[in-house]
Amino acid sequence: MSKGRGSASMNIITMMLSLLLLLILLESANAATYNVGGPGGWTYNTDTWPTGKKFRAGDVLIFNYDSTIHNVVAVDKGGYGSCKASGGAKVFSSGSDQIRLARGRNYFICSIPGHCQSGMKVFINAV
Repeated sequence: MSKGRGSASMNIITMMLSLLLLLILLESANAATYNVGGPGGWTYNTDTWPTGKKFRAGDVLIFNYDSTIHNVVAVDKGGYGSCKASGGAKVFSSGSDQIRLARGRNYFICSIPGHCQSGMKVFINAV
């Protein structure tokens, strides 16, 4: 009899793992993709671009820009406010960066001098 119970337990564990994987896949499939800045891409005065949009954790931001004159840096709230990236900040520089949003506050700036101050920054709160 114990052999049958062990098989039933394994079947339940297998079903639970399968359900968990399915939920993870569904969450990824529901993720939205956003071109930061709209048709103009990642450029000056992008700081107001998120207004009116609702973002979720897992959504993907696409930053399109000229990589010879711009970049994208993931910063914290202080870096966003001061337009300065810390030494450990993640810098993107491909010209077509895809960044998945984490739950909570996500801050991005262009660290080229003067660019962030000209509105080349974006703050997104992902629920």
